[in-house]
Amino acid sequence: MHGAPEQVKDKLEKVSEKSKSKTKAAIDFAHQAERLGQYTPDQENDTTGSTQAIEARFITPLDPAIQTAGGGRLPAVPVDEAMRLNKLRDIIDDRDPSQHRPSKKASNESKHGARPARSQSNGEGEGDGDAPLGDANIPSRTNPLFPPLPMYGPPTLLRRLQCRAFRMSSAVLSLCFLLVIILGAAFTSIPLAATHVWLRLTFRNPDRRRPFYQEEVRRRKARKVAEQVWEKQKKGKPNGVADGIEEGKNMDEYPPLEGGPDPIPCDVRYYARRVGLDCEIFDVQTEDGFIIELWHIYNPHEYRRSEPGQRVPKAPEVFPNGFAANGSARGASGSQYGPGDKKYPVLMIHGLLQSAGAYCTNDDDSLAFFLAKSGYDVWLGNNRCGFKPRHNLLKYSDPRMWAWNIRQMGVMDLPALISRVLSETGFEKLGLIAHSQGTTQTLVALAKEQRPEIGEKISVFCALAPAAYSGPLIGKMYFKFMRIINPLMFRVIFGIHAFIPFMMTMHSMLPPRFYGAMGYRVFSFLFNWTDDRWERDLRDRMFQFAPVYVSAESMRWWLGRECFAKQKCILATREEKNIEDMEDELEDQEFNREDEGSSESSTEDERAPPPLEGPDATTRAPVRKLRRRNTNRTRYAWYGPQTPPFALWVCGADDLVDGRRLLRRFERGREPYVDIVHSKVIEGYEHLDVIWAMDAIEKVGKEVREVIWRTAPEEARKICRVPRGCDEVRGYYQRTGVRETARSLASSGCWLYVWA
Repeated sequence: MHGAPEQVKDKLEKVSEKSKSKTKAAIDFAHQAERLGQYTPDQENDTTGSTQAIEARFITPLDPAIQTAGGGRLPAVPVDEAMRLNKLRDIIDDRDPSQHRPSKKASNESKHGARPARSQSNGEGEGDGDAPLGDANIPSRTNPLFPPLPMYGPPTLLRRLQCRAFRMSSAVLSLCFLLVIILGAAFTSIPLAATHVWLRLTFRNPDRRRPFYQEEVRRRKARKVAEQVWEKQKKGKPNGVADGIEEGKNMDEYPPLEGGPDPIPCDVRYYARRVGLDCEIFDVQTEDGFIIELWHIYNPHEYRRSEPGQRVPKAPEVFPNGFAANGSARGASGSQYGPGDKKYPVLMIHGLLQSAGAYCTNDDDSLAFFLAKSGYDVWLGNNRCGFKPRHNLLKYSDPRMWAWNIRQMGVMDLPALISRVLSETGFEKLGLIAHSQGTTQTLVALAKEQRPEIGEKISVFCALAPAAYSGPLIGKMYFKFMRIINPLMFRVIFGIHAFIPFMMTMHSMLPPRFYGAMGYRVFSFLFNWTDDRWERDLRDRMFQFAPVYVSAESMRWWLGRECFAKQKCILATREEKNIEDMEDELEDQEFNREDEGSSESSTEDERAPPPLEGPDATTRAPVRKLRRRNTNRTRYAWYGPQTPPFALWVCGADDLVDGRRLLRRFERGREPYVDIVHSKVIEGYEHLDVIWAMDAIEKVGKEVREVIWRTAPEEARKICRVPRGCDEVRGYYQRTGVRETARSLASSGCWLYVWA
């Protein structure tokens, strides 16, 4: 009888303790919600609504986006801070914590062998929301390739003062840095200008030394003829035919919608209309709330421009359930083509400091326009901020708007763009083309510890001038300067917002031709580029789509003392690269000894595998060597079984990145899950020649066109028109058995034929 009251008392005590625990959790949750929210409660009003954090949504195990009470999204915060918010909410709502944890173990330690760096600062770092804005100490355990970004809370008075101080210091110091670069470019141009003047004075044409001089002359004349035709059409003369112009020229399959002398606007639609195409802009919301632009190139004679309401941002979630497949979607593009006449979708991603307009500056020789006229559905993706920095909650002046680098571009921007293209076209997969930094964000995103699942949405990844390993230019004086200064000084000089925003001011104020000429000189000085293979009359256009707004944190990742500039690689540390070099050297020595000791009667034909047959036969070069697969290497592979096939075009004279090194990684069997369906080293090509050279369509574009069609899924090929120039492409790419083969290679030693 006496036990019953004691049991009741125990239950009451437990209820009381639970109530106290919930009360404490509620108080702590309120503080954490304010700490991670956009504004403090006293800063909110009817316009802002409630901006307090209510939950952290883990996009990847390392990327939690904050959901606010008003339904908005805020960029990622440190994982520990996000998990604390969710844990407190679990207690308050009696939720099962397992339903709100990251799908994988949240760890900053790389799975491909990169070892964590250890701090010298007692573990205090950028994850501390109370730390000063300039504090850049690395936490006790972090991936040296991707150190954490600073965390910025609501705009308190102290934060505002700190932001203003950084903006003032960077406005002066970064402008001085830019002036030094401009003066350096001007000084190094003096010998070239003197040579040019001397040749003119001696009655010689310096342009005759250019490799495509005759073709440039021919195109210049053709452009003048086209301008005459356009002027005649505007004046309403019969047939719109100018003197000396062949009759019927205006009956072209793609009659131009714009013409005349080029005023060089920063407008992709204008250049699309000059070649008889058109462009519409879709706004895309990323999972952390940024609004980015997706440009759709189309044939106005086949496609009806979508309504403005169809081009607005959709929900931030990517790849929602219920996607219609095989072109049956009711999206803007998928609904306008019938079965058998659909166009296979292609997404193109641009390089550093550029926009997707870089693919649209060469008239019909622009890669985007060439693929569109070949019969593909071409979409041009732009990364966050670009020409118009936008976020669903944050303003330009908020430092959280700029707390991102290459990882966020890869795991946030790229999936959002892919998802929107697939939803508008209704296909399960698309072909992905990227140049320079676009290849970097893709290579990072596909890595097995980042966001490898997007690989299942890509039929082939075409990498132009792939940027995985640094070239010798990283050792130039001005790049060394950015590498030797510590993170705090980097932020003092370059700020915590946009990187040298004065460049954008110059872009908007200077005459296009003067800006284009100056832009070429500056970037040529920085990156050792020349315009030898470009059509010089169009060069000013090329620099109208650069630069764009990028974050100072992004440039710190590329050039600062911790990341790419130090490691010389995007997914491996410098120590790992040295180990790879030693392994390759030892393997070559061993192979050479085995080769020398082999029987003289053993011929190369006897040791070579049978020739390839089927659809891949034309995409691989002949067998180069027979090597033994080192199984220890596969444990440190960057990529897993969800990786799509790769096709690479490497510039042979590229000093900015080392594409040959990346090819060697694949050739040496370090990536068993990566199937290289095409690889090519273009001797003499510089970094931008793959998209701007006058013969780029012949050397790159036509091959890209064929590779995309060959690797497109069989179901998609059945309902799509055959792209122009792909009629002779027989069969299609199949990956049957590749994953099982890769697993077996990773678990046991075997002989591997290495394809060049």
